[in-house]
Amino acid sequence: MDFGNILALAFGEMISPTTAAYALAALGLAVHFGYSGLLNFGQAGFMAVGAYGYAISTLTFDAPLPVAVLVALTASVLFALILGIPTLRLRADYLAIVTIAAAEIVRYIVTTNGLTDVTGSANGLANFENGFFALNPLAPGSYNVGPISMNERDLWIRIVGWTIVALACLTVWLLMRSPWGRVLKGIREDENAVRALGKNVYAYKMQALVIGGLLGSLAGMIFTLPRGAVQPANYATELTFFLYTCLLLGGMATVLGPVIGAMIFWVVLSLTQGLLYGAIEIGAITFLSNVQAGQLRYILVGVALMLLMVFRPQGVLGNKKELAFA
Repeated sequence: MDFGNILALAFGEMISPTTAAYALAALGLAVHFGYSGLLNFGQAGFMAVGAYGYAISTLTFDAPLPVAVLVALTASVLFALILGIPTLRLRADYLAIVTIAAAEIVRYIVTTNGLTDVTGSANGLANFENGFFALNPLAPGSYNVGPISMNERDLWIRIVGWTIVALACLTVWLLMRSPWGRVLKGIREDENAVRALGKNVYAYKMQALVIGGLLGSLAGMIFTLPRGAVQPANYATELTFFLYTCLLLGGMATVLGPVIGAMIFWVVLSLTQGLLYGAIEIGAITFLSNVQAGQLRYILVGVALMLLMVFRPQGVLGNKKELAFA
């Protein structure tokens, strides 16, 4: 069993663009749930809106990169408004049901055969990433980052992805230290008290939903660019649950918690897969196939999350006091 290669692959997952996308989307959930108390189970829908908004703008309308990104973000704001106007007055459990249904509606809309020319139906869309990689200032070649080697395209998407994550973390940190952020925390803990002070709770919730949704849409674009394809199957309900796992691992009402949680999530998945595959290869495990081992790693992550909730429910960086909201 090559432990050096297993650790190198885990490090590669920790800094991968997929991890950056998960960190960004989980940060959006921190704005929704951690800071505002909005139980949004539809973050995968925001990611799909961002990814498809960018891809359709590029392929169907031949939009340049800035316009395609702007279209994707505008679509995200519209989705947040359509979702928020009728639902933000609902109780948390009803809001969760509505948001998870809305995300599934988005996925089924892009899957329908009637829109195949625009959305690609179940096969999705491809070859829309050239405009992004045309901006790559790195010379063609191989680049080493620690123990892993990558080409100029892989390094470029990592630089862009993690730069956006850093800027998003700084923005959320500044927002939550502002009077606006303190009102959000008050709404999370007791919205009736905040309403009694004359604050428009509905407007604050809508603003939080839009901001978290924008982060989710950016995450959707980062998630799909390195793949060069966007498919509806990638934005199923389990994606939102994985994002909540990242959020709970790192800490709900924290800025860096979702980032750390996403790193832990993907490192654990990579390590468990590498160790299980290696044990199967050398014959130490004979009762599992590689396919079964790939599924078992998610079970192990679930068990780890259960243990974390028992012994440290606030997450790695969280504050236990932040859990005491209504």
